[in-house]
Amino acid sequence: MKVQKLNQLYEGKAKKVFETSDPELLIVDYKDDATAFNGLKKGTIESKGIVNNKVSNFLMKMLEEKGIPTHLVEEISDRETIVKRVTIVPLEVIVRNIAAGSLSKRLGLPEGTKMKRTVLEFCYKDDALGDPMVNEYHILAMDLATPEELQRISDYALAINRILSEFLAQAKIELIDFKIEFGRTSDGAIILADEISPDTCRFWDSETGEKLDKDRFRRDLGNVEGAYREIMHRLLGL
Repeated sequence: MKVQKLNQLYEGKAKKVFETSDPELLIVDYKDDATAFNGLKKGTIESKGIVNNKVSNFLMKMLEEKGIPTHLVEEISDRETIVKRVTIVPLEVIVRNIAAGSLSKRLGLPEGTKMKRTVLEFCYKDDALGDPMVNEYHILAMDLATPEELQRISDYALAINRILSEFLAQAKIELIDFKIEFGRTSDGAIILADEISPDTCRFWDSETGEKLDKDRFRRDLGNVEGAYREIMHRLLGL
């Protein structure tokens, strides 16, 4: 697909987004910059942008084949991908299978505790407020999504969890939890957007429990680049 890369539309913590000659398409450029704790900790993870671009595209393509609509159009370089233009629903959708991170702290659960059932959480996307957790009542009261959209987002999130968990298990990766975002297309459809990568998921080696994700950066565990590359190797063979 040939589109011309135009002006930069947005730069976030991990990606740059550019307009293109097609008003319905954007180009996402993945960066090596790393942040944690709402930007309080900053650094660089070598080749992170390449890993996240390729892993995210690989997983989104797999999800598309399983019936989950995504923004993915075409990977055009190691760091760049053409995606459908969407208006992001201002919610971080978090799916948790095993207690870790903020859930462990909030509820006093030892990290690694297997949950009796999958936990679905929502956070309001607002950096100034620290992305506070919200529930269905807040979401509807603030008109962040309609009841129908929220139901669809919830259904998609739980389906994505089932599909990813089963798929990753084959690569000896346990999906602890993950954060995803959804967007509205110009015709109002809800689709999966943003990314699915070691930046946005907790991946543990299912045999050793070794962390293979951004927690290695957050917690100064070392070998961050190696963990990211290991995920890409197990999934894509690269």
